[in-house]
Amino acid sequence: MEDHMRLLNKTALITGGGAGIGAATAHLFCQEGASVVIVDFNQEALLRTSELIRSVIPNARIAQYAADVSDEKAAFDIVEKALNDFGSLDVLVNNAAMRNYSLLSDATPAEWHAMVDVNFVGCANYARAALPALRRSGRGSIVNVSSCYAVTGRKGMGLYDATKAGQLAMTRTLAFEEAPNGVRVNAVCPGSTLTDFHVTRAQAVGKDVEKLKSERQSTSLLGRWATPAEIAAPILWLASDEASFMTGTSIMVDGGLSIM
Repeated sequence: MEDHMRLLNKTALITGGGAGIGAATAHLFCQEGASVVIVDFNQEALLRTSELIRSVIPNARIAQYAADVSDEKAAFDIVEKALNDFGSLDVLVNNAAMRNYSLLSDATPAEWHAMVDVNFVGCANYARAALPALRRSGRGSIVNVSSCYAVTGRKGMGLYDATKAGQLAMTRTLAFEEAPNGVRVNAVCPGSTLTDFHVTRAQAVGKDVEKLKSERQSTSLLGRWATPAEIAAPILWLASDEASFMTGTSIMVDGGLSIM
């Protein structure tokens, strides 16, 4: 059975791995034989995710490190720790992100800087830190977790959507630059995904979670939220050698929202 694991003998680093899509991706990667390093600013979330994965996959090889992805030095330190922990690095998943709900007409320079530092510069930090090891791998893969709203419009989250669109441009350019080095670079663009973030935010304002689950019937052709696991699956595929002829692509994982 181990011979069929899609990430057997590979090591992956996942930012934003403490919850949501990042945690689901870490779980799936461990199931598929990878050694996994998860990074998140929330130490408690990291520990919960690691403990949960180990409770289901007793032989899981997983390490966790708390850091803000906008911290360039921390990115290099964590890549070095990953190499010390597991000996190599084959996959980088840039998943960490922050949100902002200001209208573009109201957004301050400080709000813009905060969003860009995490959602855009954070990706660049970890790509830059990881690339030497990914090149040595000979089969390195970077997967950037963008958003379906990088290519469609809406109101109220312009700062977030602009940084997610920037990630797609970064994906294409980095794919050009790293193809000669054997590193593939792709992106996934999730649609509405029911993560811990949305549940916690709803509970904070007294909204019933079951009501929350029924609120996305008009934001996809499938009429529902995605689960984090449904986003983790295409991330896994892009990270694996099954996607060996895929680079520079952006896969829409949005239940059809982008064509509505």
